Amino acid sequence: MLPELSHEEILRYSRHLLIPEVGLEGQRKLKNSSALVIGTGGLGSPVALYLAAAGIGRIGLVDYDVVDTSNLQRQVIHGTSTVGKLKVESAREKLHDLNPDIQIDVYNEPFTSANAIRIAQEYDVIIDGTDNFPTRYLTNDVCVFLGKPNVYGSIFRFDGQLSVFYAKEGPCYRCLFPEPPPPGLVPSCAEGGVLGVLPGTIGTLQATEALKVLLGIGDPMIGRLLLYNALDMSFDFVKLKKNPKCRVCGPNADIKELIDYEEFCGVPGHDYAEEGSTPSLILLDVREPHELEISALPNAVNIPLGQLAGRLSELDSAADMIVFCKGGTRSARALELLSSAGFKKVKNLKGGINAWAKDVDTNLPIY
Repeated sequence: MLPELSHEEILRYSRHLLIPEVGLEGQRKLKNSSALVIGTGGLGSPVALYLAAAGIGRIGLVDYDVVDTSNLQRQVIHGTSTVGKLKVESAREKLHDLNPDIQIDVYNEPFTSANAIRIAQEYDVIIDGTDNFPTRYLTNDVCVFLGKPNVYGSIFRFDGQLSVFYAKEGPCYRCLFPEPPPPGLVPSCAEGGVLGVLPGTIGTLQATEALKVLLGIGDPMIGRLLLYNALDMSFDFVKLKKNPKCRVCGPNADIKELIDYEEFCGVPGHDYAEEGSTPSLILLDVREPHELEISALPNAVNIPLGQLAGRLSELDSAADMIVFCKGGTRSARALELLSSAGFKKVKNLKGGINAWAKDVDTNLPIY
């Protein structure tokens, strides 16, 4: 049975009530519905704001970053007064100011294979506001397994994409992208930049699609992909079909449970440190294990150069990193690989551990 609206709510949502496709019953549906917003950044900001304003009864927010000054160019749910504050708390404060009658759940934790089912199963629709491939594939698979619609959006510089992936009625994200791009091929917004208003455009469209799905009105973007370019103000549509060979939603799917998505994509899924922690310094030794018997630096992480591409998920891309080898050649190649994969705070130890042994710690042998 749908909840009733108070006199105050009838006044608040009066412009909705005047629309035949929404009306009183539709507004009661929204009050009875729930949405999970994964990420409270550029896309999550307008999504959460408009869903709250629309009267969604319960909104979940997943993020474990803190508000940074560089966020404010596009993440409009936050403000100067909340710089340094947990994003989920900053967002909850803004949403409750906008609409105090709704329930806001916050999950100050990364969205991972370990907690995704627990978090997502409570909500009617999932909105993907993430900016990395591991979490996109994770979100897709969770939605397929739970039978929930996934309102997808992505942004880069002047371009945006939008779709609703709903395996019950159409293709999923993996039908369109069975495999992730090679690490480093697609730069993130942090590397390539984004026009500040672009996530507002795509995020508002995501909110629109979520409301259509929850209300059961219109023609949601299931089986269609929107391609938007802000420079020429173009909206192009691509028809999508369900892939019968899809490993998650196809008839012969072989992926039946959540996997290690960082390993699958070859890149870290989270590029910031947890709240309350300070990114540490990583000493990355890319020599072969037998060389460690000759000389080694305390607390260094050893990942041989030949294994590095497949083990990037073991490293924290938010940490400062110094890479070294014997003389600096292998570590220079490692630096190129790490930089192409989105690691931004990496330096090469010139001359390698042999130079360190000569100029700093003369107790170490030179070989």
